[in-house]
Amino acid sequence: MVLGTLCAALACSLAACSSSPAPRTSVREGSEGGRRIPYWVEGKTPAQVAKLMKVTIPARAADLRAAYQRGFQDDGVLLAFTLPDADTKAFIRKLRPESPLLHRNTPVASGKGQSPTTPFAHLGLKEPETLADVTEGPVCTVCDGDLNWLNIALHPMDAQHDQVYLSGAV
Repeated sequence: MVLGTLCAALACSLAACSSSPAPRTSVREGSEGGRRIPYWVEGKTPAQVAKLMKVTIPARAADLRAAYQRGFQDDGVLLAFTLPDADTKAFIRKLRPESPLLHRNTPVASGKGQSPTTPFAHLGLKEPETLADVTEGPVCTVCDGDLNWLNIALHPMDAQHDQVYLSGAV
């Protein structure tokens, strides 16, 4: 009797292996809807990303660029624009950083193969870490609502304009 039960179980197992597999409806780890994670979400506007960051884009900001990257746990958000130098300090004051921003004169040295998770290169910009003469720091390390953290980097483009880089996680 036991032998008969084992033979029946083995026959069922073999039949299950030989039949065509049922379609998978669950999302596998590391993918979402057939897409590999992380991936860039198309069509996000600077206004939409600014809202997620809880940032008001200054009226005189130009060359606005934004991106939203779907991630494993957190989603990355990027916002960049140029701003007249006269408006930069007021913009920073409105952000109310938790501590004073730090200035560095030289690019950040990085090891081979290291790159940001959500690179500004996706927006056609150089990474702030690769630039000299950058003022940067966290705006909030533990933010309110859906925003987990927000960082800013500022780089002078010329004597009258700054490139503003904002990156965060939601």
